[in-house]
Amino acid sequence: MSGTLAVRGVTKRFGGLVAVDDVSFDVHEGEIKAVIGPNGAGKTTLFNVLTGFDTPDAGSATYAGQELLGSRPDRVVRRGVARTFQNTRLFEEMTAHENVMVGTHARTSSGFTSAALRLPRAFREERLASEEADRLLRLVGLAERRDTPAADMPHGLRRLLEIARALATSPKLLLLDEPAAGLNATETAGLADVLYRIRDHGVTIVVVEHDMGLVMQVSDEIVVLDRGAKIAEGPPRLIQKDPAVIKAYLGEEDLDD
Repeated sequence: MSGTLAVRGVTKRFGGLVAVDDVSFDVHEGEIKAVIGPNGAGKTTLFNVLTGFDTPDAGSATYAGQELLGSRPDRVVRRGVARTFQNTRLFEEMTAHENVMVGTHARTSSGFTSAALRLPRAFREERLASEEADRLLRLVGLAERRDTPAADMPHGLRRLLEIARALATSPKLLLLDEPAAGLNATETAGLADVLYRIRDHGVTIVVVEHDMGLVMQVSDEIVVLDRGAKIAEGPPRLIQKDPAVIKAYLGEEDLDD
């Protein structure tokens, strides 16, 4: 079955606030799709619902034919979906390599007993996990920082490290929440190259992002949210000219935003 993410009628309320309002869209295998919108549009809440951190009030979201909504985050990961967060969540005292190794353990099959008894299977899995961590650090351009503690890495590199750790779970679908936040122009250009490399390695990407230059550069299609609802969807060249999108970003000031 093809690796399509099919989001249908997803709704999430917090009391009287409708944070995500009947949102539907598809993400096809091999795409880079962006979700954009003004502050408070519901973008991160949508990601939280899709990845098991929030429970929806209505709707469905299937990936490769399997329902994601209502599953715990760890089960979503086992279905081939990984994500990053607006604020990096790294193990500060661990090295870059060790942080990525943590991600690989989500898919190793040898248990605690095998590791404790130092059985050959556990050794083999640990070696393969280490090699995979090194491959992913090369993929995101952090090979030279392999042994640097996360706490000692600048903000832009920490963003890349969190992406590498998410990739360590071997996802087929990667959801990135504001990966360019706080990056300078050079770092953002480097991030674009990383996203292309990830896509070329067979991973479909959905990215929530405020940096419109990055969004217009890397996206095949864009979904635009405003006040929780989808107001537009299409390729970048059409989204740039869409009157509803222009109004959402440039219209009357909204004190809530």
